[in-house]
Amino acid sequence: MAGRTMQAARCPTDELSLTNCAVISEKEQQFDQHVTVRNLTHKYVFTVKTHPSVVPGTIAFSLPQRKWAGLSIGQEVEVTNYKFDKSKQCVSAMTVEIDFLQKKNVDSNPYDSDKMAAEFVQHFNNQAFSVGQQLVFNFCDKLFGLLIKDIEAMDPSILKGDHAGKKPKIEIALLLGNSQVIFEKAESSSLTLVGKAKTRESRQSIISPDWNFERMGIGGLDKEFSDIFRRAFASRVFPPDIVEQMGCKHVKGILLFGPPGCGKTLMARQIGKMLKAREPKIVNGPEILNKYVGESEANIRKLFADAEDEQKRLGANSGLHIIIFDEIDAICKQRGSMAGSTGVHDTVVNQLLSKIDGVEQLNNILVIGMTNRPDLIDEALMRPGRLEVKMEIGLPDEKGRVQILNIHTAKMRQFNLLAGDVDVKELAVETKNYSGAELEGLVRAAQSTAMNRHIKASATVEVDMETAEKLQVHRHDFLASLNNDIKPAFGTNQEDYASYIMNGIIRWGDPVSAALEDGELLVQQTKNSDRTPLVSVLLEGPPNSGKTALAAKISEDSQFPFIKICSPDKMIGHSEIAKCQAIKKIFEDAYKSQLSCVVVDDIERLLDYVPIGPRFSNLVLQALLVLLKKPPPKGRKLLIIGTTSRKDVLQEMEMLDAFSTTIHIPNISRGEQLVEALELLGSFQEKERASIAKAVKGQNLWIGIKKLLMLIEMAVQMDPDYRVTKFLSLLRDEGALGSDKVMSI
Repeated sequence: MAGRTMQAARCPTDELSLTNCAVISEKEQQFDQHVTVRNLTHKYVFTVKTHPSVVPGTIAFSLPQRKWAGLSIGQEVEVTNYKFDKSKQCVSAMTVEIDFLQKKNVDSNPYDSDKMAAEFVQHFNNQAFSVGQQLVFNFCDKLFGLLIKDIEAMDPSILKGDHAGKKPKIEIALLLGNSQVIFEKAESSSLTLVGKAKTRESRQSIISPDWNFERMGIGGLDKEFSDIFRRAFASRVFPPDIVEQMGCKHVKGILLFGPPGCGKTLMARQIGKMLKAREPKIVNGPEILNKYVGESEANIRKLFADAEDEQKRLGANSGLHIIIFDEIDAICKQRGSMAGSTGVHDTVVNQLLSKIDGVEQLNNILVIGMTNRPDLIDEALMRPGRLEVKMEIGLPDEKGRVQILNIHTAKMRQFNLLAGDVDVKELAVETKNYSGAELEGLVRAAQSTAMNRHIKASATVEVDMETAEKLQVHRHDFLASLNNDIKPAFGTNQEDYASYIMNGIIRWGDPVSAALEDGELLVQQTKNSDRTPLVSVLLEGPPNSGKTALAAKISEDSQFPFIKICSPDKMIGHSEIAKCQAIKKIFEDAYKSQLSCVVVDDIERLLDYVPIGPRFSNLVLQALLVLLKKPPPKGRKLLIIGTTSRKDVLQEMEMLDAFSTTIHIPNISRGEQLVEALELLGSFQEKERASIAKAVKGQNLWIGIKKLLMLIEMAVQMDPDYRVTKFLSLLRDEGALGSDKVMSI
């Protein structure tokens, strides 16, 4: 468009002179948002506003603008439209010199440069600035004179995370909502500026998704942070008008879920820092609830009040308000799910839904909800437009555990309190399925163990100062804490299965070896096969044949990070529903680990089965049938080992089909197998074993290894001369030995 000659005029109102805009008549339709004003010698770029009191054909400037551009009232200037190149002409960082506008306004109050910069960016968002430009800025009801000293352009490559190149300096640029403004006081000024020292690095960290997490105290969540950045923040980094042209709306809500202690709250706090937003409001779910009618809803409204006020005042230039709900499941339960309740929960959910994405929607908020029970939350809250980014913060992998352990041992390393024999990588391998909080607890426990060595406990407890100066945390402190103090909630509790195999596995014959080999095959299948993430096996056989011990041995040898035994002895006295929930919880915990093994022991006892009637718990049966067939989530693998003495009953209940395969565990049925078992146990002398072998030769046998152990231990309490006789008599009494014994396998 060709230029138009206009006359320079005085700014019509004081209010308009503080906007840093040139003002034209409303009738001037041909001009865009930014114009070039040329006087006799130079060109200047201004952002324009319209006002009814400006005479058509004139363009009004404030006194600082006329001073800067060398314009006088009535002077003719040529005005043309100016278009910014968004890829090269956006402000990354701008240095501004500041002083009181008038000497009579000088005071000694400190002015926060951080708040000043935030208000400056909001006030002058999307305006043109040039090096050397003068303007007036109103802050805390005080007028300041500003001079633009230096402008750095935003390099578009940093949006891709590549910030190796140096940022170019430019003369004219467009100020954006995420530009950085650095205030420096004028040399002769008595102005007091306070606030954090801002560096170029901090500017980049807003944009770049790969910044240093370890310095922020976060480990093992790099991928999750990058995903959240891509989904929730990329749109807030781009220039607002490009976002507007794309018709793109900002993400307003994120739901972080996962096991306790994995860093959900920590991550939410760091999101606030990463965005350079104002300090996030952190609310614990239960704090919202109030016994008085309407108060809970009012509490929700108060949280959003600041964001609403700012949006009314500043519109698109409003800063970002972050509201973090810890334990969001406490207030956002499924509506109508709480039978007999007063409905307070329902109205709180309704209020929150309307605030996040109601008819009058806010664009300057980011709501972050955290929970370890996402299944409890009302589904209306999870749809796009509300908490649309759902991110699982799971248990850290080995690389993540190395990062977390490095964070928690950094200070000890700095002051040389960590012994050279501590290998963080070795600890990371040993701490499978430990959450971030459990790793921190492990470091604390190791520190306590190390400190304990330097405490003299006599009549009084005091620190041995001579040795305390040589205090160092060693590898054996960590290993002791690993074995004794800190056990992972989603890990392997050795005490669980150690009691089942305290006597070891007695390989009395081929059936035992075959069962263990088949078990090993199934473990390898679970680990290596992508086609069968769920593998289940049923060990069945007569009572006392050692099924549970074999199941425990197979699970121990698998070295899976998560091993749990679902045993009836933990559920004595449970109601049917409580039992279902306990079994369901074991399986849900298993789904949180990459590799898991669940042993479902003594299935007929879990089902409350008795042959009189017969009666059993149908609720528990149905729950088990569903859980045995349910494949684990993507990327997770699960091995289920069941044990039962009543295969026929399970067949009738249609449960056998739920298992991938069945392994039969028989009793000892031949004399040589009995002798082999006695030899492995070593309870009898060789001479005694020979006489037992002679007595059982050619006889029909039928005895479980568990029962055999019990009979042997009873017999060896006798006088050595009578042990063999007692043992054989016990075998006959049990009906395990005798030519008339009918064998049934």
